[in-house]
Amino acid sequence: MQNIEKTSFNNRIKSKQGFIRSNILFMALCSIGLFVTGCGGTNTGGTGATNQDASGGASGNTVKIMSSFPLTGSSVGQTQTIVNSIKQALDETNSTVCDGKLKIEYESLDGATAASGKWDAAREAENANRAVSDPNVVAYIGTFNSGAAKISIPILNQANLVMVSPANTAVGLTKPGGEPGEPEKYYPNGKRNYARVVPADDLQGSAAANWAKSLGVKRVYILDDQEVYGKGLADVFEATAKKLGIEVLGHEGIDARATDYRALMNKIKAVNPDMIYFGGITQNNAGQLIKDMRNVGMTQDKVKFMSPDGTYEQALIDAAGKDAEGVLATFGGIPPKQLTGAGKAWYDSYKKKFNAEPEAYAAYGYEAAKVVINGIGKVCKNDRAAIRDAVLGTKDYQGILGTWSFDANGDTTLTTMSGNTVKNSKWEFVTVLDAKAK
Repeated sequence: MQNIEKTSFNNRIKSKQGFIRSNILFMALCSIGLFVTGCGGTNTGGTGATNQDASGGASGNTVKIMSSFPLTGSSVGQTQTIVNSIKQALDETNSTVCDGKLKIEYESLDGATAASGKWDAAREAENANRAVSDPNVVAYIGTFNSGAAKISIPILNQANLVMVSPANTAVGLTKPGGEPGEPEKYYPNGKRNYARVVPADDLQGSAAANWAKSLGVKRVYILDDQEVYGKGLADVFEATAKKLGIEVLGHEGIDARATDYRALMNKIKAVNPDMIYFGGITQNNAGQLIKDMRNVGMTQDKVKFMSPDGTYEQALIDAAGKDAEGVLATFGGIPPKQLTGAGKAWYDSYKKKFNAEPEAYAAYGYEAAKVVINGIGKVCKNDRAAIRDAVLGTKDYQGILGTWSFDANGDTTLTTMSGNTVKNSKWEFVTVLDAKAK
């Protein structure tokens, strides 16, 4: 990684790790009653009520699922469709399991703040602590961003609370390959509580590089937004590109708050790339990167722009405007419109129910909700540890994404991905990508 002060980066990582540890301690103090008030956090968009018996314990016939996604800022177009799909899954069972004997309530929390316009570490910790302190909560669906998952997983892990993500892709959340100490440092009680229904970055980054090679790319300049998700993907893309014989002209992190990137783009233009690969999310100024790339003369017909599924949303097109035309994006799965069989039935049902097009991760939100509901239905009581084990033990599940299982790490066995492009101001499916291609 060039032009990044590694000391500053490492200090931020250490600061975040310290933040995680402090929240774990805070949660533990709440659980033993040292904090009489204030342990529950703030309700940031909940839709259900907490049910407790007279003694303050969990009620016998009601459990709750909480979710945490950034519902403030430009991510909301993407994340609201995930929330919709969770509600859709619950509506299909009338929010009950076990022959109607156990009721499931759902509470949607906002993991973002207005000040940041995207996910926020303090808010995510607050949401996770809120889930832990509510005795009815037996599952947590989220997060959208991998950096947020690093905050919530260890807090929930201490309480044996299962977490299923429809969107996290950072490798280190479930297996080695990221930062030192990953993934063990996220599981302080020694037992896994986290799984995801979307393939990890080691697969998506590799698929992206293979796609670039098939498009005739010979020279690439790599940028990332210096976040867990974006840098992780960019690093995998770089490693795979080099193996494929693509020349990497440079790799550096951007300042996500910069007002423009013309100087950077003129520097990149001078080394004559075929493509710029950006590892990052829309909310970290991807639209401005594209605008300034085009403004300095790196036109669509001369230099391609490719990014991962953190930009595969309408918000990127809105941010980049006409310059988004021709932009390429990988997605760790198949777009909703391209699903077949049970997936096509879900797609049609979603459109009818919400009178809107589901964005990319809506299907994954639905799948995450279904495996959680199934896990609760196997246990039929408020038992966090048992529900955790039931969910993580999902095998040969026949869902809308196909037939798949969680492996020992909590990763999905699905590997099919897709390449997409912006055409006429809309995302259009291009091709299925083989994540295992060499």
